Amino acid sequence: MPEASETAVTEHRYVIPGRVLPEKPIESLDEYLAQGGGDALQIALAIPPEEIIDMVKRSGLRGRGGAGFPTGIKWASLRNDPATIKYLCCNGAEGEPATFKDRMLMRRNPYQLLEGVAIAAYASGAKGSFVALKRRFHTEVKALERARLEMMEYGLLGPVPLELRYGPDSYLFGEERGLLEVIEGRDPLPRIHPPYMQGILADPEHPYPAAVNNVETLSSVPGILRFGPDWFREVGTERSPGTMIFTLVGDVQRPGIYELPLGVTMNQLLYDIGGGPLPGHEFKVVVPGASNPVMIPAHFGTPLDFDATAAIGTGLGSASYTVYDDRTCMVRVAKVFSRFLHIESCGQCVPCKIQSDRITRLLNKIDDGDGEQRDLEEILAACRRVTDGQRCYLSTAESVLIQSLVRIFVGEFAAHLEMGGCPLPGVTDLPKLVDFHEDTGVFDFDMRYPLKRSDWTYEDDPVPGASVLVPGVETAEEEAAGTTSA
Repeated sequence: MPEASETAVTEHRYVIPGRVLPEKPIESLDEYLAQGGGDALQIALAIPPEEIIDMVKRSGLRGRGGAGFPTGIKWASLRNDPATIKYLCCNGAEGEPATFKDRMLMRRNPYQLLEGVAIAAYASGAKGSFVALKRRFHTEVKALERARLEMMEYGLLGPVPLELRYGPDSYLFGEERGLLEVIEGRDPLPRIHPPYMQGILADPEHPYPAAVNNVETLSSVPGILRFGPDWFREVGTERSPGTMIFTLVGDVQRPGIYELPLGVTMNQLLYDIGGGPLPGHEFKVVVPGASNPVMIPAHFGTPLDFDATAAIGTGLGSASYTVYDDRTCMVRVAKVFSRFLHIESCGQCVPCKIQSDRITRLLNKIDDGDGEQRDLEEILAACRRVTDGQRCYLSTAESVLIQSLVRIFVGEFAAHLEMGGCPLPGVTDLPKLVDFHEDTGVFDFDMRYPLKRSDWTYEDDPVPGASVLVPGVETAEEEAAGTTSA
């Protein structure tokens, strides 16, 4: 991590490596300690917990998992809860399309994350803490297990016990209420009540509240304790201070993972950082994760922070972006993302599962050249019904993302109806990322995903009906899942 007055410079403008994401992996505890690791925890343990929370509040740190909720307020709420037992949970179950920043943080500096968890647990009055991530994240699992053992041996995890918990490769594992279910040993089926009302490891008569923070959020905490809130605010905007780690995938010359100040514009991300469009083409649309309305070139001057993106009707989310150029069929983009959200819907909220299925089937029909005008009208109607009775944000993502594609590119959808097929032939793969090659800047896509069915099984499961939900069922075939580089 750089000293407080230091600004790192790389070949790309605006990139600030080292504040949260180190330029290269930290391979050992000794290396971490040599760079000042552990100092933040010692500072935290020497002051009252309320002072730690006040520092985090003054820093303006907001959750980096998507919602952007103020971190200090979340910790204060947990600390002030009258319950005698409470927990702090770290969400490392990253699974949204085009997102890889949390996995990169766990790979490059697991020590920083665990130090952040230890500080958060102590400050919020937690009895225990958990870091939950997917079992298939083999590199990250090994890094965290190594770091935890080393830090335990040297007494660098603070007074609150810290455990690692592993779960399945399901999108809803990354939803905080689904994550708590996995920590308790169940499937990632989101519960009705939020963590502060229904926590973990408790019976209904004695709820133990919990707070859930994202990997990037907690990895930002040691720097705030070491250098102070004002240091954290040296970059970013007034209401969205600090840096954020952006994942850029798709039709750009330099896809990759970049730590940037909040408030850079989409134009700066695409052109200065991403190198611009591929030769002979122009940018057409950017899809933020799979949870927000799309951004078109008219939006590219927008600062990428929590408030500015909301002001244009979209959201910053986890700062993950899939870029498509003028060769891309928007019907196919809508179809691919709608299918993902339908497949990952757990089915507890019946309208979510039924209406997302309806939307996906109609998009397939239009893409196949069999669509009618009333199909577009039914898609928009289903988008309004899909959120009925929702427990989590997934159905809202289906609604707002698909509506934005249909409404903005209505002419392209109409062309499919008139021509009886796609005027832009080609394949659009879901950007579900399974690996990133730092030496080449290449992402691997999960090419086995099209085999996943809406009951969360796979067409090629060696045992018919074997569920990917049950802990430990991942097979050798699944582990060797097909990938493609992009």
